Amino acid sequence: MNKAKITDIFFDLDHTLWDFDRNSMLAFQRVFLKHNINLDLTGFIKAYEPINFAYWKLFREERVTKEELRRGRLIEAFTHFKMEFPLDEIDLLAESYIDELPIDNHLFEGTIEVLEYLSEKYILHIITNGFHEVQNLKLRNSGISNYFKTITTSEEVGLKKPNPVIFKKAMEKASVTPKQSLMIGDTFEADILGAEAVGMHTLFYNYRNDEVPSKYRVVYNLPDIKKHL
Repeated sequence: MNKAKITDIFFDLDHTLWDFDRNSMLAFQRVFLKHNINLDLTGFIKAYEPINFAYWKLFREERVTKEELRRGRLIEAFTHFKMEFPLDEIDLLAESYIDELPIDNHLFEGTIEVLEYLSEKYILHIITNGFHEVQNLKLRNSGISNYFKTITTSEEVGLKKPNPVIFKKAMEKASVTPKQSLMIGDTFEADILGAEAVGMHTLFYNYRNDEVPSKYRVVYNLPDIKKHL
């Protein structure tokens, strides 16, 4: 990677800058209270997170719809505790969760430090598989929207990372070429392989300690991004 030629940096949002797991837990805490769900929150989250991760993979692969994602992850998580709800109640819980999710906006440690550092040298952008309205709320409510020139969501494009179209659309909006562009994200398949396929440079935020081929540039915490840029 010739960093002298890089002008624009594209970030994923959830699990990369925005601490999704922490904010999600706080959202569920309020949802459970509001809807009188008597269930240990810690145990629920432990069951829910891998189910949610799996559903997002299916969603990226166009194997489930947005509605199926929002319903299925709750149904399966509650089934783990032998709890069943009518579908209209599942939909109500799903809607409440989406409403609550952007209220808490904890960022990963080092997010502001890194964005301040990079914004002095590069133009910054967001590419996210999240839903347009929710992702924009997260950016605004967490106070980081001003760092980004463009925001490209899968809902806007109609396709999800790792589909090359979403990366090309983001670069088109930014008026840059792949060789000028670097993608930073936490999901190896969607963020890194997807960006690499269209010729972008990549930097994998590997906070889950996934095993990846040694040829890829990796950081395990956000401040280490500064060592590469």
